[in-house]
Amino acid sequence: MIANKYDLISKIGSGAFGSIYKGKNVRTGEPVAIKVEPLKHETNLLKNEARIYQYLKGGVGIPQVKWFGVDDANNYMVINLLGESLQHNINTYGPFSLLGASSIGVQMIERIQYVHECGLIHRDVKPDNFLFGLNEQQERLYIIDFGFCKKCNPPQTLPKKMTSILGTPNYISISVHDYNEPNKHDDLESILYTIMYLFYGKLPWDMPDITNTGIRNMKQSVLYGTGAETIPKIFTQFASILSTSREKSSEPNYKSLLELLNMFANAK
Repeated sequence: MIANKYDLISKIGSGAFGSIYKGKNVRTGEPVAIKVEPLKHETNLLKNEARIYQYLKGGVGIPQVKWFGVDDANNYMVINLLGESLQHNINTYGPFSLLGASSIGVQMIERIQYVHECGLIHRDVKPDNFLFGLNEQQERLYIIDFGFCKKCNPPQTLPKKMTSILGTPNYISISVHDYNEPNKHDDLESILYTIMYLFYGKLPWDMPDITNTGIRNMKQSVLYGTGAETIPKIFTQFASILSTSREKSSEPNYKSLLELLNMFANAK
């Protein structure tokens, strides 16, 4: 029992910084998700994440924080219980059609655009971090896991160099592979790779023992080199739109990206 109000029922996930449980509000019977971060990790990612959820409160597809607290052993955050992730859907049902992947891509861009408009970047966009809602919200996509989220710089700002890559290698941008600190464009490039994953079920560079440089070079080849001829145009067009706004040091062109995805999502 947590805070004399929330009962832990079963573990539904875990990661490097803690675990997440299905739970219940014992007073109302409402199902919830409870994220637990051991204090011994000394990361305080969960406290930061709870603050970000509160800051983003009211946005479509943003989970609601119901309680945050600390005891002698852990940080706890309680949010509304959501459904399965995009990753789980791929594992269970296999790849999506191009129409289905494009439709989901629209929702992903809408979620990340809202986060960006609030002055933040996510920095860990991947299939595990998008979940469907439950019941009447089962077709709505939610964005989660803001542990690495931070304030974003203006697009004209030269990126700082990092000593190591940040994020999941299969989904980070080419720029992050080059150890540049991520910005809004990098979140969107990660969405591109997530849409590709939904369509293919496995990314071309997802192979054993491949290096950071190997993944980076394959992304470059597949999207901008000779490999671009063998993939659906939606992916190279998406990359081109993103590359153009990045080269101009301008805000990402969300409108053009959404129009592109909607064109494929509504194709008969």
